[in-house]
Amino acid sequence: MQHLNITFIGGGNMAEALISGLTQSGHNNQHICVSDINESRLNDLHQRYDVTINSNNASAISSADILLLAVKPQQMDAVLADIEEQVPANTTVISIAAGVDTARLKRFLNSTTMGLVRVMPNTPALVGAGMSVLFSDADESHKKRAEYVLAASGETAWVDEEKHMHAVTAVSGSGPAYFFLLAEVMQAAGESLGLSKELAAKLASQTALGSGKMLVESGRNAADLRAQVTSPGGTTQAALDEMYDSGLPDAVRKGVSAASKRSKELAA
Repeated sequence: MQHLNITFIGGGNMAEALISGLTQSGHNNQHICVSDINESRLNDLHQRYDVTINSNNASAISSADILLLAVKPQQMDAVLADIEEQVPANTTVISIAAGVDTARLKRFLNSTTMGLVRVMPNTPALVGAGMSVLFSDADESHKKRAEYVLAASGETAWVDEEKHMHAVTAVSGSGPAYFFLLAEVMQAAGESLGLSKELAAKLASQTALGSGKMLVESGRNAADLRAQVTSPGGTTQAALDEMYDSGLPDAVRKGVSAASKRSKELAA
């Protein structure tokens, strides 16, 4: 796997996260190519990771074993139209564009000669702690290639039906913003109670880090961990009672549902 030719079309933050993960995990950087219309961005990626750069999509993908489409959803059709006749046979084509389903990809690309994989990553991939969910009806060799690329920057999971990608987008794709909002509100509340901005920010961020680590590593579910830290009649119970009375759980459920609905609208 470490010597497969991987080409990225689009050199944005998520592409960089995956490139960073791949190079740190031992993938040969001379087998990674990035194509982007922004030459300054290409030069920056070349200097940071010593990857090959190319401003011509067709040339960049000419020897690709894996092609990763890391462009905005509204740019996807134009990019696909530009490369549809150029993608080599047996290439694994991975799309990380939100709302772009495999049917849309297949309208441009010959899926009988390549493997199409749709992925919903999230921004913690930028620090090697991403959550990427994959869907594909391609064969196992293409699935293994795609998982190899995404696992370099965090955890991976698969769904058997593409329709579940809307819920995935709502929970993990958009999910980091929910946690950032909670940390933002906690910091502001700490400041209103007299803490300095710096201390309130540190308390909120470190609490988020520690709580997430416990949730991942303890082997216990969120409900059990919440109960563990909530002493009857104590300060945590007082806070949670107020949050329940204010409708926080329902607001979160409605927010996640709204994100899923919007994902469906974007895919239409």
